[in-house]
Amino acid sequence: MATWFGSGLLPGAPGTWGSLAALPFGLAILWFGGPVVLALAAVLAFILGLWASARYQSGLARKDPGEIVIDEVAGQWLALVPCALDPFGVVLAFVFFRLFDILKPWPANWADRSLAGAPGIMLDDMIAGLYAAACTYGGLWLWSNL
Repeated sequence: MATWFGSGLLPGAPGTWGSLAALPFGLAILWFGGPVVLALAAVLAFILGLWASARYQSGLARKDPGEIVIDEVAGQWLALVPCALDPFGVVLAFVFFRLFDILKPWPANWADRSLAGAPGIMLDDMIAGLYAAACTYGGLWLWSNL
C-alpha cells in the first residue's frame, strides 16, 4: 500500500508515478460515488497512509523515502474532488497537484520540515491536494465563464 501497487518503485519520479497511478482509482470513485465519496476516500487513504508509511519507513533510515507514494494518492484524490470528470479538470488537478507537491507552499513546507515520520510524509501532500483542488475549481470556473 505504501508504494501504491509498486508505482513508487518505478524509475525516475516516484511522486509523479504515484499521482498517475492514483488517477484511475480516483476517477472510478468519482464516477461511482461522486465528489463527497472521493473526498472521504482521500481521508481514508490519508489514515491508511499514516499506518502504511510508518510501517514501511520503520525499517529504513530515511526521513521521507521517495518510493512511499500513498501520500500522493491521498493528495491527488483530494485534488480531483472538484473536477466532476471533466477531462480538462482532470488535467488541471494533476498538474496543480504535482506543482504544489513539488513547490510545497506554506504550510506544506512546514509540515514537510517539522513533522517527523508518517505525519510528515502524509500531511504535506494533503495540503498540496487542498491547494490543487482550490486551483482546479477556480480554473474550471474560469474556463466555463470565458
